[in-house]
Amino acid sequence: MSSRETKYFLPESELPTHWYNINADMQALGAELAPVLNPQTHEPVTPDDLAPLFPEALIRQEMSPERHIPIPEAVRDVYRLWRPTPLYRAHRWEEVLDTPAKIFYKYEGVSPTGSHKPNTSVPQAYYNKEAGVTRLTTETGAGQWGSALSFAAQMYDMDLEVYMVRVSFEQKPYRRVMMQTWGATVTPSPSEKTQAGRDVLAKDPDTTGSLGIAISEAVERAAQDDDTKYALGSVLNHVLLHQTVIGQEVLKQLERADAGWPDVLVGCTGGGSNFAGFVYPFLEQHVDGREKPRIVAVEPSATPTLTKGQYTYDYGDTGKMTPMVRMHTLGHDFVPPPIHSGGLRYHGMSPQISALLEAGLIEATSTPQLPMFESCEEFVRCEGILPAPEAGHAVWGARHEALKCKEEGEERTIVFNLCGHGHFDLSAYEDFQAGKLEDYAYPESEIDESLSTLPTVEA
Repeated sequence: MSSRETKYFLPESELPTHWYNINADMQALGAELAPVLNPQTHEPVTPDDLAPLFPEALIRQEMSPERHIPIPEAVRDVYRLWRPTPLYRAHRWEEVLDTPAKIFYKYEGVSPTGSHKPNTSVPQAYYNKEAGVTRLTTETGAGQWGSALSFAAQMYDMDLEVYMVRVSFEQKPYRRVMMQTWGATVTPSPSEKTQAGRDVLAKDPDTTGSLGIAISEAVERAAQDDDTKYALGSVLNHVLLHQTVIGQEVLKQLERADAGWPDVLVGCTGGGSNFAGFVYPFLEQHVDGREKPRIVAVEPSATPTLTKGQYTYDYGDTGKMTPMVRMHTLGHDFVPPPIHSGGLRYHGMSPQISALLEAGLIEATSTPQLPMFESCEEFVRCEGILPAPEAGHAVWGARHEALKCKEEGEERTIVFNLCGHGHFDLSAYEDFQAGKLEDYAYPESEIDESLSTLPTVEA
């Protein structure tokens, strides 16, 4: 019987005590981060500009120059419900692939909601509660972020309104039930509840919706009431830095596995939160003198933000209510096709990740959904874990890198972030097995049309 080790755990005593703020190291990395702009004045935003949306503590984190930000003990106490999360060695998958690569994956699906999202929903709810906020609003694509914030809001006895992209609301009914079980109100977006939603429905009553539209609705609702704030699950700095507990744990677990320094890191990208949380601590190590691994971001071909988007200023939402950020974008009017990876169907990418790509510090690639599901089926038959379609893009990316090792006869250590389970995505797997899914190649003409509406910002 084999005695090979498969799982690598950390005790709760090694739960990270600080979040890592990559903004402190962007200059050292050679990446330029452009200022965030007020959507009306096109001037750099001030804390007062953000005050209608976020509590003071999160605004400070968003703009902080500090490299390390302490995690409140009250937040770490909730983290202990599932953190630290395990790191696995994919022995069986390696054998099936017949690759000389060593494949490790960090598994965030053990959280109460089944994904990495509570890493930021808990501190966001905590800081809002401390500021006297009683209600939060948010958007959600696949429902993972909505579920995570529903869990966190319930933990701190807060009300929550979730605007769920309509196609996901219909594709993933049990995500909705999960949110409602934690007490959230869930509305398919676009809706008649907001002016932003009504404007979209007037133009296209049959729209499948988008994260950009859902953000507009959530932001509009938050701006209407003094006791209400907005919370988001990706893109901005304070969200991404909360996720860096992932990579910090991976660094320690690789040491325990005696795996050496990784050659390749792989993560899926939509807005950038799980990818950033996984890879940023490795970039911190690079600033401190260690060799930088190859870092590969994988996105859907149907929403090719990094691979086909334009690097420029754009709004974070369709209604043009959010601050403008310089990022890779397909245009705020972009409405993606109804692929099952709802959490990756966002028109833009984190400004930080966009800047890292421009600086050549990371790579970006994409895959259609059929090869992604094929990779997931192979993975689940080897490792026993059913990936969410979003996380499946990282599975596909790791498989691609492992087969490259086989072709080149090179032994490399590949680590990827399996950021969530697919237990609520069985209808997607059912459609895949029945041959009902198709690959979407988004027409260049439609991308060009969406990009034509980008705002003009003077240099």
